[in-house]
Amino acid sequence: MSNMLVPRSDVGEFRRRYRWLGLFAVVAFVAVTIRLFHLQVVKGSDYAQTAHENIIRRVNMPTTRGVVRDSQGRVLASSRPSYNVYIVPGRVMPSARPVKRRRLGRTDPDTFARIADMLRLNPEERARITTRIREACVTDDDKSPCWHRVLVREDLSRDIVAELKQHDNETNGAEVVQVPVRYYPYKGIGSHMLGYVAEIDAETLGRFRPPGYDEMSPEERAKVNPLAYDVGDSIGAVGLERAWEAQLRGQRGWEKRVVDAHGRHRTGPEAERLLDQPSRQDPIPGRDLKLTIDVELVDAIDKAMRAHTAGAVVVVEVRTGRLLAMYSKPDFDPNDLSGAGGRERIRETFNRLYADPLRPMLDKTMSGAFQPGSTFKPFSALAALEDKLVKPEERERCDGYLSFGRRVFHCTHVHGMVNMRDAVAESCNIYFFKLAEAVGMDRIARVATEFGLGQKTGLGINPESPGRIPTRSWYALRYKGQFRIGFTLNTSIGQGATTVTPLQLALAYAAIANGGTVFTPELVRAVETSDGAVVQDFPPRSSRKAKIAPENLARITDALHAVVNEQQGTAFPVRDSALDVAGKTGTAQTGYVASSSDDPKRAWYYARDHAWFAAFSPSKAPEIAVVVLVEHGGSGPTQAAPVAMQIVREYNRLSAGRRGGPGGKDPKRDKPAPGAP
Repeated sequence: MSNMLVPRSDVGEFRRRYRWLGLFAVVAFVAVTIRLFHLQVVKGSDYAQTAHENIIRRVNMPTTRGVVRDSQGRVLASSRPSYNVYIVPGRVMPSARPVKRRRLGRTDPDTFARIADMLRLNPEERARITTRIREACVTDDDKSPCWHRVLVREDLSRDIVAELKQHDNETNGAEVVQVPVRYYPYKGIGSHMLGYVAEIDAETLGRFRPPGYDEMSPEERAKVNPLAYDVGDSIGAVGLERAWEAQLRGQRGWEKRVVDAHGRHRTGPEAERLLDQPSRQDPIPGRDLKLTIDVELVDAIDKAMRAHTAGAVVVVEVRTGRLLAMYSKPDFDPNDLSGAGGRERIRETFNRLYADPLRPMLDKTMSGAFQPGSTFKPFSALAALEDKLVKPEERERCDGYLSFGRRVFHCTHVHGMVNMRDAVAESCNIYFFKLAEAVGMDRIARVATEFGLGQKTGLGINPESPGRIPTRSWYALRYKGQFRIGFTLNTSIGQGATTVTPLQLALAYAAIANGGTVFTPELVRAVETSDGAVVQDFPPRSSRKAKIAPENLARITDALHAVVNEQQGTAFPVRDSALDVAGKTGTAQTGYVASSSDDPKRAWYYARDHAWFAAFSPSKAPEIAVVVLVEHGGSGPTQAAPVAMQIVREYNRLSAGRRGGPGGKDPKRDKPAPGAP
């Protein structure tokens, strides 16, 4: 009995262990409690947000780009729906994912073969995309390319889209996305003026994004810069699309969607209950542009230029400076460059266009500068008249050539005795060579500059060449100590270093016709909302008033009338008696010298002169100025003048059927700019 009352020696050891076990349990419980407090209280909102984001996806809704219309309301550029198909590699081909990662849906069947059948992929395309899927799914973590969308096919036909939607349960991992694509119904007509849109590149994208943009949540991005561009967005690349991007673009919208574990969109009352508010923001469409251009007139110009390989035409309203037509040939189809046919078509089109020696991507109305030839002679004549250095009635003898030292300057014909009016009408070079001796280069340059030649017009839709009106100082810098009188002689007839753009020349001839007002050219008549309300209206703007005496302008206008309407005039053989036109022909040497490496099949073309005709009509009360350049066309009177006559004829035909005066003008709205006659 006494032995039973004596404590066992191992009881103390047991009690010590018990206390340690109890302490460990308390510590573990406290640690779990702290961890639970941290997860549910401290980090609860973060994890709740993460869980929420796992099932709620914010999807951007593209905006609708503004519509561009001509002066008569015809649509020149708009947006149409395009359907693209994206796939998630890990979902369309679960068999490509690593076996060791037993993710949800690992045993789902592959759907890529069915998707490929619906998309009508050829064997080469199937093999290429299959390889891409397997390469993407080498790793299977959450950030792997295996779970990033891949674009498979762009701009699907409606029957394929309908088939994909009808068999949605058989195409797990594929998504049809509707995006707006820019559409140009007139294709190449006015393509240089309108331009095109292109996918934004990384450099441009960086300029529009604030620092740290990539790390922001969608909500933060929207607050910081709701207009920020995103990867894959389109942006105006050239032409009006680029210059008026801020007005045309609009603002994208967004909506929140509930998705399941497979990333599929779920709808219904339960899904709606999970969405927090606001769940949607509608996109704001871009502003529309109403142009001064008449696309029917541009189309008529295209037909008139059909026989010619390359050139440019500009038609401008004499009393407002509004552009009625801008035409550059050869052109391009902006639909091929705006993404409608996919990236492959864009690459093929660019390669073809930039390999073309006729430079179809160059806007020859304003980006190309050319020697104006005899169309420059009226400005040389005005320089002589203004400083009273030449009496217009005095006659000079033209024997067909003029010798200066060891150099001989030629004329097109032997004109005999001619005065200034005859020299302009018959385009006598010898008269203007002798005039240049008396007037000098700098006086000619001053008058040409008064009419805006040698300077950018400020239109701004494409890179603009300023051209060149040389002076003695310009030649002194280029040919140090070697200035020759021949430079002045060449300048007087629009040759040598003298270059202008067709746009500059059209505005200069409009100024001759309207009494000396040089306008800033206007292409956009108004900015409007999508429902037609005018947001901003643009009145005509004059840039300067040429300091030329009215009687001298009248004398030159009379001479230009003789060019077309009197028998000795260079354009008389192609005149139309039903048209009242005054103008000046020009045949400009290009200075091209063929080398042994040049292709003989092309050398003959580049060796030909540029053909010009600059005019205004009607000559008594001018409405429009027209400039035609036939690049390497040969003779101005035989090649460019007939084109201009046809354009004036079409303008009169179109104007006759429109109310409010010629060209569809509203006399209350289309008032001339201040300072215009």
